[in-house]
Amino acid sequence: MRAEVVLLLGAALWGLGWMPLAHFAGLGLAGMPMVLYTFGLLSVPTLAVLYRQRRAWWPQRGALLGIVLCGGWATAGLVGALSEGDVVRSMLLFYLAPAWGLLGGWLLLGERLDAVRIGALLLALVGIALTLGVNRNTFAALTASDWLALSAGFAFALNNLATRAAEQVPLASKAMAAFIGSAACAALFCLLDSTALPSADAGTWLQIAIFGLFWLAAMGAAQYGFSHVEASRAAVLVVVELLVSVLTAAAFGERELGVGEWLGGALVLAAALIAARPPRDSFPSASEVSP
Repeated sequence: MRAEVVLLLGAALWGLGWMPLAHFAGLGLAGMPMVLYTFGLLSVPTLAVLYRQRRAWWPQRGALLGIVLCGGWATAGLVGALSEGDVVRSMLLFYLAPAWGLLGGWLLLGERLDAVRIGALLLALVGIALTLGVNRNTFAALTASDWLALSAGFAFALNNLATRAAEQVPLASKAMAAFIGSAACAALFCLLDSTALPSADAGTWLQIAIFGLFWLAAMGAAQYGFSHVEASRAAVLVVVELLVSVLTAAAFGERELGVGEWLGGALVLAAALIAARPPRDSFPSASEVSP
């Protein structure tokens, strides 16, 4: 499949992540302890994979370290912001990541910044605002949790840029490296907040392991997409995660959709379709297709 399609599938899986998280919250396992348990468990096979592929990723160890730090902070920071602050404000600030990704791809990777990409980004941002609902409280002074969400979105964009730059790093290492960073950040949050870790029986650990496999599949698809799709285009495509989250929440009765949500979702989908189109220079010219 095309890399854009794989990236969209990965983003869709991320958008479904709220469902198992809601299940675990019902078991008393949520927030940073959930992040620590899930990604701590995933860190065990990650260390084995990184050791096995060490010769392949060592020349680009700086880029891989960027994935560990930025990917880890993006996950832990967003979970912390959603747990401590207003959900709508946190999601809006986190989803400024497409803007950071567009600028980063232009400044750091030398990607072309044309009117189509800028237009798709603006369309996606308007769709995000309509889907989540923007009011005057949205523009109030930023709180600590707001800064956390903003930094998580920025880290997410940097993670995507690092993934794009790590061309020689094997996909398995790129897909799993962020798990170590997420576990470390979650452990740090729990330590600083003196968060008590809830107990989990064997059945719960089995469910966490299954959820870990789900997250591994989502991350693998996303990292493949980030590796093969220009960062400025990928930044818009991953916004589909928000659309999937809202639509599935409505389908399962967790949220009712109004006109704003439907219009916002349509704009996000339109932006993703625009961004998913191959670059103009990838189409064959008339001389190439003529007999």
